[in-house]
Amino acid sequence: MKLTRKMVLSRAKASELHSVRKLNCWGSRLTDISICREMPSLEVITLSVNSISSLEPVSRCRQLSELYLRKNRIPSLAELVHLKGLPRLRVLWLAENPCCGTCPHLYRMTVLRTLPQLQKLDNQAVTEEEVSRALMEGEEVTAPSREDLGSSPPELSYTRSAVDATTETTQDPLSLGEGEASDQGQLGLKPTSRDRFPPFSQREATSSCASRNNILTAILMLLQELDIEGLEAVHQTVVSRLQSLHKQELQEDME
Repeated sequence: MKLTRKMVLSRAKASELHSVRKLNCWGSRLTDISICREMPSLEVITLSVNSISSLEPVSRCRQLSELYLRKNRIPSLAELVHLKGLPRLRVLWLAENPCCGTCPHLYRMTVLRTLPQLQKLDNQAVTEEEVSRALMEGEEVTAPSREDLGSSPPELSYTRSAVDATTETTQDPLSLGEGEASDQGQLGLKPTSRDRFPPFSQREATSSCASRNNILTAILMLLQELDIEGLEAVHQTVVSRLQSLHKQELQEDME
């Protein structure tokens, strides 16, 4: 079912779509929410218990602070890309979607790495420690490709980090509220083909490169949080480190 202008205005006390601030379409059997593109003033959206699969229409709701999407059909955490441009988003409820997968810890870390400004995820408060850990333990989300939007089975479109998934511990079940039990979805990751492993030396080099890239990504993200004084301190440290490395190279060349 498509969300229409008439349905929106019948639920909200407003005469025009652009002035609607709160939208509640809980359990309305919706599959199409494209009309949200015409409602830039939305601050709270409740779309739980529907059949929504794409978050792209929400990307234009720049005033959005709360988004409730529990129990829909969001196939991949790649859809979170559409929420990265919402600076005021503080509350997200995404539980009971296929994108949540079978590992609650990996799911939560990935969401918080993508949306570090969140204060509450799936009815659980977000801590500063979680956000810091998410930089290394979460996955890097990329935009869904056209193939992912086709008729093929839902598949996550994000890059694995260097963190070994086997070291992750299972977290407590998400608090779902509303008196309903949680049914975890399936993470659409393809199993690794063990008969096509590269030589050990190549795997080692690839792992080292991936680890370096993850560290660099984490540093660049943290730099965005620093003020002028902090950036100047980082600059001085970088200059000193570069000078040290250059001297080391010169000494090696002379030898």
